[in-house]
Amino acid sequence: MNRRSLVLPAVVGLLAPVLAACGGSGGGSDDKAIVVGTTDRFSVSKEVPAPLDPAYAYDAGAWNVLRQTLQTLMALPRGGGDPVPEAARRCGFTDTGDERYACTLRSGLAFANGDPVTAADVKYSVERVLRIKADGGPSGLLSNIDVVETQGDSKVVFHLKTPDATFPYKLATPAAGIVEPSHYPANRLRTGFEVDGSGPYRLRAQAVKGTLVKAVFTKNPHYTGDLHPKSDRVELRSFPEDPDAMGRALEKGDIDLMARTLSPEQIKKYTEDPGGSVNLVESPGLEIRYLAFDTDAPPVENKAVRQAMAQIVDRGALASRVYGSTAEPLYSLVPATITGHTNAFFNTYGNPSPAKARDILKKAGVSTPVKLTLHYTTDHYGHATEKEFETLRQQLDSSGLFRADIVGTPWNQYRAQQLKGRYAVYGLGWFPDFPDADNFIAPFLDKDNFLASPYANRTIRDELIPQSRREADRLNASNSLTRIQDIVADDVPVLPLWQGKQYVAARDDIQGAEWALDTSSNLQLWELSRGVSD
Repeated sequence: MNRRSLVLPAVVGLLAPVLAACGGSGGGSDDKAIVVGTTDRFSVSKEVPAPLDPAYAYDAGAWNVLRQTLQTLMALPRGGGDPVPEAARRCGFTDTGDERYACTLRSGLAFANGDPVTAADVKYSVERVLRIKADGGPSGLLSNIDVVETQGDSKVVFHLKTPDATFPYKLATPAAGIVEPSHYPANRLRTGFEVDGSGPYRLRAQAVKGTLVKAVFTKNPHYTGDLHPKSDRVELRSFPEDPDAMGRALEKGDIDLMARTLSPEQIKKYTEDPGGSVNLVESPGLEIRYLAFDTDAPPVENKAVRQAMAQIVDRGALASRVYGSTAEPLYSLVPATITGHTNAFFNTYGNPSPAKARDILKKAGVSTPVKLTLHYTTDHYGHATEKEFETLRQQLDSSGLFRADIVGTPWNQYRAQQLKGRYAVYGLGWFPDFPDADNFIAPFLDKDNFLASPYANRTIRDELIPQSRREADRLNASNSLTRIQDIVADDVPVLPLWQGKQYVAARDDIQGAEWALDTSSNLQLWELSRGVSD
């Protein structure tokens, strides 16, 4: 059977029971592990010394490991929505200005070794991320914390520097994961692949020559929380740079499910071929892809060059040629399905026009053709990335205004080089930390941002981002968010390209595939079980 299922966030609670019924009874009684394939590569190197340390890890692949093993005070509910308590029994703002946030821990919390989890452990974990402040790490998510206070063993109070209605979302990310202090040094990273926490699963990593080939998750007998692991054992196997090998393994039954990253060809195949034993689950996604610029580097230090690129790039042609129906053009950093989204780049530039781009460059006194190099990573976002950048190069060159080269680099070198400012123009993707417009803006534009970008707009940083965070009702933040998106469209420190859907392919005896990814593309391995196909 080949099943193509569309799961919409607004009705996910209604659809899920119907989908689950297709596979018979669930449960985790089968001793055979559920095996999940991924094209993510996990390697330890000089450039990436601590891929699974929550003070360092800040990519979707690593977070998918940490979400199974580290517990957080808050968590996103199964079908999306506002965060709910997880390691905490209750949490909430205790003042009218949203600057004091208090959590009371559940009773009986324990790490995987049986040691109790206390408020002091939460304080240690959060302060450690802020103290280490790893380059390219997630500390920016927590940077608005001024003081972490403990009251006895069970209460933690976060005093914030400025009001932030999105703070509960940030406590639901692995950046705020609770770690066992005896295994995580206070002032330096924990290298390697070990993880010690209080989450639903324990991790046993199998590595070869510094590269993780298999992550084995076994149910944590000491876990106390609202998640209910449906299988005693789940394995994550890596197929770096080779979605075709991962697909063959799925069809042979060597793995049971794959979610990151299916190729466009695989998605088309599983959509159109009604036979076989693989089911395809499709749902709206929040993944975005974009070009970013070192705004201090020639030739893109001149805003007119970046504006001309924004005027030329044909997002529709790019998405359809490379990704088919799996991607849609994106005209803002904020995806179309997020409250506060505007089509700022379309409003500013309209349809692609080399003639308008020529006028932009001429008025700025820029000689053409402008020579530049577009950098991309070869093994982090799927093998279609090369075709995507070849298409971008062709679009720029065909205008006669640019002469572009493209250069691909493996991820474990690429990210480190990008953070050092070695690339003037480079491509990246973004899977949100949480589904709010703030998380598509602040990580790119705020101080200590994810890109280590030299671009700084004081209106955005000092006025508009703080203003938007004061609004607990996110609709009321729309005016500030619109102004931010308009400024970005004019200054072009980043150039949004496309927004993707998300897919899971699973064998038909696997239950919970429709819940395997949440609305932010986070793996939820605890939802998977083995059943009997109809």
